[in-house]
Amino acid sequence: MLSKLIIAGTKVELRPAEPEPEEASGDRGRIYISRVYAVLTEDTFEAAMPVENGQPVLLSVDREYDLVFCGKEVSYQCFARITDRYRRDNEYMMTMELTSNLRRYQRREYYRFDCALETLVRSLDQEEVQAVEDKLPFALTRGRPMERCMVVDVSSDELCFSSSQYYEPESLLYLCYDLPGEQGIRKYEMIGRVAEAPAVGDSKGEYRHRIVFFDADTETKEDLVRYIFEEERKSRKKRGQ
Repeated sequence: MLSKLIIAGTKVELRPAEPEPEEASGDRGRIYISRVYAVLTEDTFEAAMPVENGQPVLLSVDREYDLVFCGKEVSYQCFARITDRYRRDNEYMMTMELTSNLRRYQRREYYRFDCALETLVRSLDQEEVQAVEDKLPFALTRGRPMERCMVVDVSSDELCFSSSQYYEPESLLYLCYDLPGEQGIRKYEMIGRVAEAPAVGDSKGEYRHRIVFFDADTETKEDLVRYIFEEERKSRKKRGQ
């Protein structure tokens, strides 16, 4: 698999597949940059340890990472774990073993994850839209009717939900949903912009809306990334049983 798709010199982006308990929140979801030195087998390769500010970052053996091999024409994503690390010719190296298959990767879909999360949705009124676009402080109008919808996939920057109602492209929406996390279930509220013309998803006449987050803060995005990685880990574990 690797020898047919990946060559020496290929840039690799690594992100921890699961945060360590002792890590600071700012380090979670961090991306490291490396390069492939050699493809050893169809499932293993050798790469350089990442370097930051002129110093090597010694990543932990046995830890699993979400990888993106950045090709000139096609990029690939997979999960892999570090099986060994060592020093050779004054350079820190590591050996990694794939723990999933390679799949084609598109940058805008990097963190997209299929799911089934219930969310409440409504359009912003004109005053709210004006305040958001002008980046002014404002309070959402409470008590307005909201539609109960289903999020079908999510990433750190956007989500897609299925709705019986049609929301115009470029319109701003208020979304409210619950997400499981380290501290239990947490409620999230955010503003999103409809990114593309909604399409009918099935025979029930439900519309699929792609929403780009308008005002999601760093903590919210990190929580979404952790949720995706955790659900991916559970899914891979089930498939391996």
